[in-house]
Amino acid sequence: MSYAKLAGLEPIYGLYSGFVPVFVYAVFGSSRQLAVGPVALVSLLVSNVLSAIVDSSDELYTELAILLAFMVGVLECIMGLLRLGWLIRFISHSVISGFTTASAIVIGLSQAKYFLGYDIVRSSKIVPLIKSIIAGADGFLWPPFVMGCAILAILLVMKHLGKSRKYLRFLRAAGPLTAVVLGTTVVKIFNISSISLVGEIPQGLPSFSVPKNFGYITSLIPTALLITGVAILESVGIAKALAAKNGYELDSNQELFGLGVSNILGSFFSAYPTTGSFSRSAVNHESGAKTGVSGIVTGIIMGCALLFLTPLFEYIPQCALAAIVISAVMGLVDYQEAIFLWRVDKKDFLLWTITSTTTLFLGIEIGVLVGVGASLAFVIHESANPHIAVLGRLPGTTVYRNIEQYPEAYTYNGIVIVRIDAPIYFANISHIKDRLREYEIEVDKSTRRGPEVDRIYFVILEMAPVTYIDSSAVQALKDLHQEYKSRDIQIAISNPNRDILLTFSKSGVVDMIGKEWFFVRVHDAVQVCLQHVQNIKETPTTPDLPPEERPSLLQRLLRQTGEDLSIPELESGNQRPPASTDTDPQLEPLLPRKP
Repeated sequence: MSYAKLAGLEPIYGLYSGFVPVFVYAVFGSSRQLAVGPVALVSLLVSNVLSAIVDSSDELYTELAILLAFMVGVLECIMGLLRLGWLIRFISHSVISGFTTASAIVIGLSQAKYFLGYDIVRSSKIVPLIKSIIAGADGFLWPPFVMGCAILAILLVMKHLGKSRKYLRFLRAAGPLTAVVLGTTVVKIFNISSISLVGEIPQGLPSFSVPKNFGYITSLIPTALLITGVAILESVGIAKALAAKNGYELDSNQELFGLGVSNILGSFFSAYPTTGSFSRSAVNHESGAKTGVSGIVTGIIMGCALLFLTPLFEYIPQCALAAIVISAVMGLVDYQEAIFLWRVDKKDFLLWTITSTTTLFLGIEIGVLVGVGASLAFVIHESANPHIAVLGRLPGTTVYRNIEQYPEAYTYNGIVIVRIDAPIYFANISHIKDRLREYEIEVDKSTRRGPEVDRIYFVILEMAPVTYIDSSAVQALKDLHQEYKSRDIQIAISNPNRDILLTFSKSGVVDMIGKEWFFVRVHDAVQVCLQHVQNIKETPTTPDLPPEERPSLLQRLLRQTGEDLSIPELESGNQRPPASTDTDPQLEPLLPRKP
């Protein structure tokens, strides 16, 4: 009933929304503990959009709320059947936390009128609400304020005791009932006229009726999408957490379908949009619910209340219902999440701040759009600017790691080893090429070993983390190879996965670079490149020839007839000729060499 009032509807529609959808979800849903019904956030969204179309006292307002439930149900069913639940993953947790925090503040302020005793403007923005509260201060009444604050204090104390002490956990569930009973008793005894009451509530079960006014669908679609997204995030998140605690698997798409069917069938029995409730689901779990039968029992009790108890609800104070709503949404003000994000990830903290601020000052719809847009922008930025690391060899091993993370790792003269930690595609290939050029120029000789040469001759690309490469990136890699070739620099590829190797083979990259420059391990590539660097150093230069007649890197390597240094001596920087020229038996070719 409290949430129905928040949505701008008569309290009876809150009871209707907690009746039929509960039965339907128990049949079609996949969670065994999720409690379906009206929730604060969805109620605020309904109020926000419908109050801009029609006055809440108009019958059309109620009809549009029921139509909205039907539309939300259809969208949820479509997403469940087409298995589109993964789309919600693009909304980050920080955006959801910022949105719910701001919405909770707006919901709390919107309920202040029942405490203060005078009407305030209906708005989803904080500034008009505060202005309205200040402007109407002359109409302040003490009785509803005192009763509302007292009931709120009782609710918070009972909730705290229920959370902190296991043997008192029943108090958490009994809080709202206690508040209603206390408020009703005080009103009946003292007959305080300044405290507004719920009033007469129709008795009996909801009748079957088809949603009306389909001509308003176009104007309701944005809100239906928003409610669907919020409902899915809230319900699926809660359901997954409860499934993990109770040791069973949850099918997200089945969950979407169950929520959708419950909203569709609920709309035929005068229900407005419903979803899984965090607080009621937590109570359900703590009460020992193990199957969907708990939902059916809840529905039966709700049906009995509609049949026999509605005359008792007439004397419930409005401030008691408002206290229940405020108590529920206080848990949604997630300031601890903001502190955590500030310590752990400044980008996520910025997302949280942007979303909560825009939601508070510009409204719910704009807040969600800005938050999701900022979240996607961060994803695109991270994807277009992937992490790239220069690798060095850890002393005493054949393991190569990021030299920034492991300062003791050393590199080799004439060779730069680069690891690309992301898929390579059209959006990030330009950034990758720019970074490779930087690494070619910025050479730190303080930690380098091996034969002393004055520039880079080999670029080894460690591609183990690369899961995908597209055609644009392949073409860019070909261009980079040609650019390197013109400067006597050879590319070597280390440990590409099967799909990338197949792409390279089909596109001609393997033939262009040469099979001999594809390796299983970074260490194999380094060994081969070290031998070639030593050969290049010992090859006499030909300064008398014009540039176009000077031998290229490959030509100099082919002409080289001198003996190679052994691998250990090359790695240590010792350049004395070895007694043997045996190759390393541990060298593992990735592709078969040409005979």
